[in-house]
Amino acid sequence: MDLLAIFSGFLVGTIVGLTGVGGGSLMTPLLIGVFKLHPATAIGTDLWFAALTKAGGSVTHHRLGHVDARVTGLLLAGSLPATLLMIAWMHGSGSRPVWGSALTLALGVALLLTAVSVAYRRAWAQVGLRLERWLPPRRRDRLTVAAGAALGVLVSLSSVGAGALGATLLLLLYPRFEPQRIVGTDIAHAVPLTLVAGIGHATLGHVDWSLLGTLLLGSLPGIWLGARLTRALPEIWVRSALCLSLTAAGLKVLA
Repeated sequence: MDLLAIFSGFLVGTIVGLTGVGGGSLMTPLLIGVFKLHPATAIGTDLWFAALTKAGGSVTHHRLGHVDARVTGLLLAGSLPATLLMIAWMHGSGSRPVWGSALTLALGVALLLTAVSVAYRRAWAQVGLRLERWLPPRRRDRLTVAAGAALGVLVSLSSVGAGALGATLLLLLYPRFEPQRIVGTDIAHAVPLTLVAGIGHATLGHVDWSLLGTLLLGSLPGIWLGARLTRALPEIWVRSALCLSLTAAGLKVLA
């Protein structure tokens, strides 16, 4: 099982390195389907996996000047309170099956939304450019906070959405951002969001710490390899494979 966990971490890490997305989208279904974790434990474990694997990328993007601190702050102003409210709701519900089914439903929906986001990533920027005239600065700021809140709810319930969905919302709201600025800002927001959500799930006992450590052993070299494979593999192949796997995983979770 240790070798399987290392290989799973390596596989997901390679895909994240190739595409920049797919960590939570692929790891959580793996934890449920292959390692037979309860959905709540799978989500909590994956949140820590995402926070730790993306932390290094966040530091790198900060150093390269790819992070818009103002936009990151607006996203966090919405996502962190929403995350804390969701964790408080889980604590207060008192009945694991009540929100266990909600977690499973949220995971399936989030996987399908992520598949759509990945499939039409380039189109979202064009839509954003058409919406620009309807989004003066003050309205865009409010929508950015609202987008953060939506991500906070979705990530807390499913561990999915901080990557691909976050980047999609940024493309819609800030279509003139350079690609590296979208990626850097998205990752800078994802790290504290997934960390706070992960801490919340840990207080509920939803983290398999030993499995998490084994997954990280595989993911770190996988990310290194994936980043280098981006030069060798056509983007359309990688995106198509990722969309198919996300769709299949989402349908399986919802079935």
